Amino acid sequence: MANQLFRTKPLSMLLDEMKGENRLRRVLGPVQLTALGVGAIIGTGIFILTGVAAHDRTGPALMLSFVLAGLACVFAALCYAEFASMVPVAGSAYTYAYATLGELFAWIIGWDLILEYAVGSATVAHGWSAHFQEFIPVFHEGVSWIPAKIPHIFHTAPINYCVNVDVAGGCPHPGIVSTGAYFDLPAILITFILTIILIKGIKESASFNAVMVAIKLVIVLMVIGIGGYLVLTVYGTSNWHPFAPYGYTGVSFFGKTLLGGISGSGVPVGMFAGAAIIFFAYIGFDSVSVHSEEAREPARDVPKGIIWSLIICTILYIAVSAVLTGMVPYNKINIDAPVVDAFKRAGIVWMQYLVAAGAMTGITSVLLVMMLSQPRVMLALGRDGLVPNSFFGDIHPKWRTPWKSTILTGLFVAAMAGFLPLGILAEMTSIGTLFAFVIVCGAVLVMRRTNPNANRPFRAPLVPLVPILGIATCLLLMFSLPAENWYRLIIWLVIGFNIYFGYGRYRSVMATVVTGSAGPLAALLGLLDGLVAGVATYMYLATSPSSERMTYTVVIAVIGIIIGVAISFLGRSRAGKLPPPTHPGSLAHEIKSHGISPAGQAVGDPDAPPSSPAGDVDSRIK
Repeated sequence: MANQLFRTKPLSMLLDEMKGENRLRRVLGPVQLTALGVGAIIGTGIFILTGVAAHDRTGPALMLSFVLAGLACVFAALCYAEFASMVPVAGSAYTYAYATLGELFAWIIGWDLILEYAVGSATVAHGWSAHFQEFIPVFHEGVSWIPAKIPHIFHTAPINYCVNVDVAGGCPHPGIVSTGAYFDLPAILITFILTIILIKGIKESASFNAVMVAIKLVIVLMVIGIGGYLVLTVYGTSNWHPFAPYGYTGVSFFGKTLLGGISGSGVPVGMFAGAAIIFFAYIGFDSVSVHSEEAREPARDVPKGIIWSLIICTILYIAVSAVLTGMVPYNKINIDAPVVDAFKRAGIVWMQYLVAAGAMTGITSVLLVMMLSQPRVMLALGRDGLVPNSFFGDIHPKWRTPWKSTILTGLFVAAMAGFLPLGILAEMTSIGTLFAFVIVCGAVLVMRRTNPNANRPFRAPLVPLVPILGIATCLLLMFSLPAENWYRLIIWLVIGFNIYFGYGRYRSVMATVVTGSAGPLAALLGLLDGLVAGVATYMYLATSPSSERMTYTVVIAVIGIIIGVAISFLGRSRAGKLPPPTHPGSLAHEIKSHGISPAGQAVGDPDAPPSSPAGDVDSRIK
């Protein structure tokens, strides 16, 4: 069983897949790829997270927090760039893991990327809706026919998740509470609009994104230019003192602070704590590698797009945080609309309209790129048989886009954004992204050892130092996140194990025969299901009486065990009825595994039944 779980996909097989007709259209150049990266990065981070982090976690030391988070991304970006130049196919970190660490790790990272892009898209759609409703009054003041607010029944999700009691904030008790709304209408509408654009084609999507990126970059540069002038001529550097009021540390481990102080609510504060929080602002540069298959010159342009977009955004983040903390004392920054409020304080009211437009445009481009990337990951999973290829691997004959999975992504994101609270979705994305970065950095180390002579148009410098530093910094930021993020990640991965062991393991293009006993696997999957179901139930019923809490926990855990065992045996029983894999790359894999004669014929397969011909057969790839 171990050999099946850790089988790798040959590099030659990955490259052969690009020779077929069922591939994406290569239309993206280096400028468009860089624009996709900038479009995915510049959004809520520069207009909102800067205020939250500076006010509550870092003070002016937010500038160093962005440097630290950017440094972690640089290490990962160099590793992404090397893989993207070697394997210019859709799938990003999933494809890289399949070629180096094996199928099980590839599935884990592919499922994790769904967490990053799909759940991240829902989070950003929530943010788009909140900003849209926040800035409606701003535009209502100038254009009277624009409504002042959205009706309450359509302005948010029907439920909210409350960590603490906050009656004024709509949290009468901890846990899930009703908001009185039906659904978040703006979030659903923007998701549907972007889904239509994405189905139409990658060229149209990239052009739409490029326009939005140009608009928001102009506005961000105006913020830096005008704000910087005010800091130099009016405010001086007085607001930068003290520079690090919360300290330079803030390192925690599963929610327990190791170095640094804690706030009144018990969360770690300091420069490191700020870096963990604002890391969400960097999510997106890795999406450039997802579009390697659509790049005209992937070996040259994708590394440029990854690195350029990251450098541009890091400089902009540092500059905006310097301007913001220079214009307003850190403890007086408005955490809801920090940049708008800073210019209102300065008496430049017209800037609030520009910043509002920049925020809306920036968040729209982030949502577009994340929803653009999600179907490409599912396309790679479908090609490998880990999910149904007839659906997820289907390319539209005219538009050359994975249209079915794009529609499914739109429906999935709209449902989550419209009906689930932001508190459940927001922090899941950061830990998923950091986990992907760790896997990619580790995969570079493995690939350098297992395929030292492979063609690498771009080589990450200072290997193994750069990948090791990437792993260390990303793990540091992962452990600095609250413990609830780890619980949610584990639950998400266990759901993915159910899909893999019940479907993908037996239908993978790399699967050749079902071997081993199903008993140990069923016991393992049942144990994981039961453990996760029990822990989730115990946490959810935190306010219930102890006897009732334990009863429900045991019952749900037993149900989870039964489901896990049933999925494992069901997947195995159905696997025996399936025909052999027919993926175009399967024959290439068999030839690579069993050898090729001088005539180009496959040497007899030692796994073949006794009735097979004794001599060589013509199995050349046509």
